[in-house]
Amino acid sequence: MEANIYIMKLPDGPRAPAAIQLMLTLFRPLETLEEYQKRYGDIFRPMIGRGDEFVVLSNPKAIQELFSADPKLFCSGSGNKILHPLVGDWSLLLLDGDRHQSQRRLLNPAFHGERMRAYAQLIRNITEQVTSNWTVGKSFIARSVMQEISLRVILQAVFGLDEGERFQQLQRLLCGMLDTFDSPFKSSLLFVKALQKDFGAWSLWGRFLRQRKQADRLIYAEIHKRRQQSRFDGEDILSLMMVACDEAGQPMTDRQLRDELMTLLLAGHETTASALAWALYWIHKLPTVRDQLLKELASVDKDADPGEIARLPYLTAVCQETLRLYPIALFAFTRILQAPFRLMGYEFAPGTRISPCIYLVHHRQDIYPQPKQFRPERFLERQFSPYEYLPFGGSNRRCLGMAFALYEMKLVLATILSRWELALVNQRPVRPVRRVVTTTPAGGVPMVVTGQKSAYY
Repeated sequence: MEANIYIMKLPDGPRAPAAIQLMLTLFRPLETLEEYQKRYGDIFRPMIGRGDEFVVLSNPKAIQELFSADPKLFCSGSGNKILHPLVGDWSLLLLDGDRHQSQRRLLNPAFHGERMRAYAQLIRNITEQVTSNWTVGKSFIARSVMQEISLRVILQAVFGLDEGERFQQLQRLLCGMLDTFDSPFKSSLLFVKALQKDFGAWSLWGRFLRQRKQADRLIYAEIHKRRQQSRFDGEDILSLMMVACDEAGQPMTDRQLRDELMTLLLAGHETTASALAWALYWIHKLPTVRDQLLKELASVDKDADPGEIARLPYLTAVCQETLRLYPIALFAFTRILQAPFRLMGYEFAPGTRISPCIYLVHHRQDIYPQPKQFRPERFLERQFSPYEYLPFGGSNRRCLGMAFALYEMKLVLATILSRWELALVNQRPVRPVRRVVTTTPAGGVPMVVTGQKSAYY
């Protein structure tokens, strides 16, 4: 009897009103998560505005049990409904079951093998183009520049567009859409459906809807233009998607293409831009990190294959530590139970929403001693399991663009650091803030150009 009582016991958690917990999550996400973990342990049960049970995990063993379970026990796409206004019904992020697996198989080739090597020169060229107007003494906001680089990279990788009116319009509209949610207050529009009211073009939500409509018009125009071609032999992702067919031999519809393109465009640049801004901050905040990284980059021939640069151990460790300390997404995809599920001595009912907290796992003292310190050497000293280090989530919902994002981070950093000498405008600590559903450096990391190198990649 006692064992049954124990098994049925639910995790503890904060009992403050759901509205207050939601506000704390929006405006003080990291501090709130740390306070909850300290008070309630590695598995706790907050309330964030829904009637369903919500459970947060930061125990690697619990995450391993979750990720190793039969994916059919869960729905994950429906747990991402918050993103629906941005990406639409057919986004890979919102699909489940066979539809999710089928769509994932269609998109997978665009982010692996020969395609990755084909993106290398694109990434280098765009980085050089965007930074070509820098001069010694010029100051800039790192996140803004990284966003321009990553957006141009994804636009060209997805559409093959690198110039022209349609390219410029899409660039402006996508930035405008995301800027609608560029603060904790504005991000509440996504979390609180009651705030999603169109009060005209002057209102935040109204402006977002109009920008989305204009972006849709441009995307559909590009799709229709491609449909009129007799063959799709381009190297961009749209061309690859238009020739792909599912198991029944059916190609993707215009709506499916639109939703997946919007997912790639929004998720494929926003996250990378924030990660690159954090990396530049830490590299220039800590002279020992900068010196070691520059020494490693100098050891590589300027004509080195991009794959050789991407395999550099310290550069890789810098990128890994960047994504450990302030992971762009605080949580892996929420799993919504479709059947009773036993986890770490608890038994949860169908409808329970279980979410691994990437941030809390990455800040466990027992796995990462002195977790608040930026120390790339951690990743040279030992390997971490996919349940201890999971910046891109895990299991069947791991980010499809993981390899692309890491490849881009490494090549952008190598290209910039091999050409330019930079410094932080000030040494004040930078705190993370919410932007859309990600965490990004407050103020964007102001930097200044202090020198230019004659030889670079």
